[in-house]
Amino acid sequence: MKSITIIPLATPNMLTFAASAALKAVDKLFIQTLEHPISRILSESGVIDGAVSFDEYYNDSFDFDELNERIAARLIAELDGVQSVGFAVLGRGAGEALYASLKLAADRAGAEVKLLPSSGYASAALAAVFNSGVAYFSDYDIRTASSLRAASVGTPLVIEEVDTLLRAGEVKLELGEYYPDEFTVHIASMDASGEYSVRSLPLRLIDAGENAPLYGAATVLVLERCTLEACTRHGFEALMAVMRRLRAPGGCPWDAEQTHRSLRSSLIEEAYEVLDALDREDLTALEEELGDLLLQIVFHAIIEEERSEFNMRDVITGIVNKLIYRHPHVFGEVNVSGSDEVLVNWENLKQKEKHLETVADAMRAVPAAFPALMRSYKIQKKAAHIGFDWTNALDALQKVAEETAEVREALGGGSADDIYEEVGDLLFACVNVARLVKVDPELALSAATDKFMRRFILMERMIIADGLDFGALSLEEMDQYWDLVKKSE
Repeated sequence: MKSITIIPLATPNMLTFAASAALKAVDKLFIQTLEHPISRILSESGVIDGAVSFDEYYNDSFDFDELNERIAARLIAELDGVQSVGFAVLGRGAGEALYASLKLAADRAGAEVKLLPSSGYASAALAAVFNSGVAYFSDYDIRTASSLRAASVGTPLVIEEVDTLLRAGEVKLELGEYYPDEFTVHIASMDASGEYSVRSLPLRLIDAGENAPLYGAATVLVLERCTLEACTRHGFEALMAVMRRLRAPGGCPWDAEQTHRSLRSSLIEEAYEVLDALDREDLTALEEELGDLLLQIVFHAIIEEERSEFNMRDVITGIVNKLIYRHPHVFGEVNVSGSDEVLVNWENLKQKEKHLETVADAMRAVPAAFPALMRSYKIQKKAAHIGFDWTNALDALQKVAEETAEVREALGGGSADDIYEEVGDLLFACVNVARLVKVDPELALSAATDKFMRRFILMERMIIADGLDFGALSLEEMDQYWDLVKKSE
């Protein structure tokens, strides 16, 4: 089968044996560009004699999509009459988009694409950095200048393709999200002979105008590990690292003693504090409270990680898989008419996923530990899912009137148990009305409680301002003040 071999050139002093052999073995040789230090060095040494460059394509293509398609088409066309074509690329290898265009064109032509391995610029730059006196490290994260967002701050970072001062500025802005301004960055620059030299600068200065000569196609930035204490901002892994350290021997005695049960109330409290921040529309508080709630989730996951039962990755994997499964209208071929149909599909998929064969199974699956209003709301939704429901909220409101009459009757001569039961029925009927008008009864009651408290405080202030004794007033007199407060609102 005819083939196109992608030959990474890496650096002049690190050209692999496989790459050297391929450069000589192919019938025709092409190279991305001859306008590059590595290309010039290899050309002068005779390593890439006869290679045809695509510099013209780079100069007159409208965008990279057009460039990649033109390169792929040319390489395929050059297979006519020969068995193999070599495509020499700079650094680590061809970009993803260029490789995809070449693979697609080769498949259509019945040819194959072979990719040889390469170390890119990183290994040569790291050797120079270590030779300059930087303490050696063997674990590191290699990134290109355009792919830093998912980089791990807790691991030494090697950044390739920092080719211009403008690119260095973009890198500085991205790194500034986590690293302090004075954090040391080692800039490894390749000279005309293919050798790397190293200059170390604080992060804030890497894009200073006088440093422009440091940047070129083969320039690499190297950052040592940033400690938790030194980082200015943190990602999720930092939270996990802090919690592991707190729970480890020599960490915090209190954190080490905590269990699922001892943390139970904290989880509930933090959830309610998030709701409080939402109700107050206090975004500063919301930011803090979401962090506190996240800490509780991580705490429970860390406890099970220590027991080797599951870890945070398992928790995240579970919810990601669940979201994909329960959104077939996004990740599959299902069509929906609106959010109501989405919710119906969600319930159906949830029952199937949890092997809930009957409505009773679904009702029993609602946690008994839920607050009573929330639990009744959920139970009613399960019944409504199969059509056992009121036609509308007005019909349900009639049931509230009926249950009110039964409470009145129980108060007139019923036992304590009768009153207890009828009051429960009344509350359950009120939840039905709330559900049918899409009001969360838990939140609505909380808002009503806040309103009562606010009005009561204002009423008390008015009474005190008038020089009266609150406790000495009759209910009718209090009601007069209450009406004044309502009117003032």
